[in-house]
Amino acid sequence: MSNPNPDKAKRYEVPVWNQDVKKYEDYQVGEVDRSIRRTISEGEVMLFNSLLLDMHPYVADEIFAREEGLFGKRLVPGALVFSFGMGLMAHNNVHTFSYGYDRLRFIKPVFVNDTIYTMRTLLSKEPKYDDMGLFKVSYEVFRADDEQIVLYCEHLQTVKYHDPVEAKKGGLEERKDSSS
Repeated sequence: MSNPNPDKAKRYEVPVWNQDVKKYEDYQVGEVDRSIRRTISEGEVMLFNSLLLDMHPYVADEIFAREEGLFGKRLVPGALVFSFGMGLMAHNNVHTFSYGYDRLRFIKPVFVNDTIYTMRTLLSKEPKYDDMGLFKVSYEVFRADDEQIVLYCEHLQTVKYHDPVEAKKGGLEERKDSSS
């Protein structure tokens, strides 16, 4: 078998799949993205529970959950729903950096073998630092079978500017317009 890509230098000229290179000016408030769906399996839940030592009967004991639990079946830990929900929207942008999360809420339960997907909406953006602006996106994680929202949070991210001077000027003009 011959290698179809033997030249290392040429391999690195090919753009990385699923890598986003947008910068501050490329984002528009109101943009909405939807992820693919994914089903949360029994094995993933138990591995996560084992790693965290979270053996609460609601997440780890089928008999308890079925016979005594509030929902009649086992729950997926909220931290795992959050991790999967955010992971579904990971855009691998080399110009953005997480600044933190606000307003994290677990709205409805998620159960073993449920399928989820995530919606991301750009809520706001503003100039922040010399070379980076700040934007806030909302994440809504939905249970696909019944279209119920199960998780909501807001993610603050810094993102590099194409042109720091112009980006900051535009942000100041946006603020003046909104205060009029």
